[in-house]
Amino acid sequence: MTDRGTTERVLALLGLLQRRRVCTGPELAERLGVTARTVRRDVDRLRALGYPVHASQGVGGGYQLGAGQDLPPLVLDDEEAIATAVALLAGAGGAVAGAGDAALRALTKLDRVLPARLRHEVRALAGSVESFGDGGRPLVDPAVLMTLARACRDQVEAAFGYPSSGTVNERRVEPYRLVASDRRWYLLAYDLDRTDWRTFRVDRMSGVAARTARFRPREAPDAATYVQESVASRVYRHQARFVVHAPAATVREQIPASAALVRERDADSCEVLSGAASLDFVLLHMALLGHDFEAVNPPELRERCQVLAARLRAAGSALA
Repeated sequence: MTDRGTTERVLALLGLLQRRRVCTGPELAERLGVTARTVRRDVDRLRALGYPVHASQGVGGGYQLGAGQDLPPLVLDDEEAIATAVALLAGAGGAVAGAGDAALRALTKLDRVLPARLRHEVRALAGSVESFGDGGRPLVDPAVLMTLARACRDQVEAAFGYPSSGTVNERRVEPYRLVASDRRWYLLAYDLDRTDWRTFRVDRMSGVAARTARFRPREAPDAATYVQESVASRVYRHQARFVVHAPAATVREQIPASAALVRERDADSCEVLSGAASLDFVLLHMALLGHDFEAVNPPELRERCQVLAARLRAAGSALA
C-alpha cells in the first residue's frame, strides 16, 4: 500500500516531468531528496497509473513524459487547480464565445474534487476576471451558475426570486438543465407550484439557493429544444410559423438561435417558428431574409401579408 508521503512524492515527480522535456535520474533524485533507486520505483508507479514515462540512456538521456493513447488521471497542484477553475468561471460567465456550456460542464467536474480550502480563493480571483465584446450579453454571476449546476447534478430542489407582472415571486423548482444560448443562460426546471416545466433566465434570478430536499428525476423534454422554443416563440404574444424555400443551414446563419427555431423539411426548404409582439414585425423580418416563403399560421398572418403588400405597393407608386 502506498503511504501519503509516497503519494505526494510521486505527484511531485509527475510535476517535474511535466515541466521539463527530459530529466536525468540524478537531477530528479536531488530535487526530491531521495535515491536514484527510489526515483526508478516512483517512475514505475506512474507507469502503472497510465502515464507514459520513457527512459533513455547515454548523453542527453533521462526520463521523459510522453503522449499516450489514453488520457491518464489529471493531477493539478493548488495553483494549477485555482487557475483552471478561474479560467472555467470566466468561460462559463460568457467571456469565451461559444465555450460557456462546455466550461460549465468541466467546472462541475472540477468542483467534485476541488478542496474546500481552495474555494474561497477561486471566488476571490473570479471577481477580478472581466470580459468585453459580449454583444450586450447580460452579466451572470458564475457563483449562481455553479449553484444551479450543482443542484442539477445532485438532484436537489432550488429556490430563487423571479420577476413576474412587476413583482418578484419566490419560485421553487426541480432544476433539470442549464442551457446556454448565443446571448443568455437559461434554466429548464419543473416548477413545483405551477406543476409544469418552465424556462427561467438566469440573469433575472435573485437569491438563488439550493435546498436540501432531493427529488426523483421526471421524464423531461429535450432541454435545448424546449428552451429554444420558449425563447423564440412561447414568451411572445404571437407565435408564427413559416415555410421558407431555402436550406435550413442557410436560414440558421441568418437568424439567431434565440430569435427562431429552424427545422429542416428537405434539402431546399425549412420550417421557421418565431414569435413577436407584432405579426407585422415578424413578417417584415421574414421578408428581409431574401427567400420565398409562405405564412402557415396563425390565419391572420395571411391578412397581414395582404395589408403590408398593399402598403408597400402604395409607397412605391408614390415615389414613381
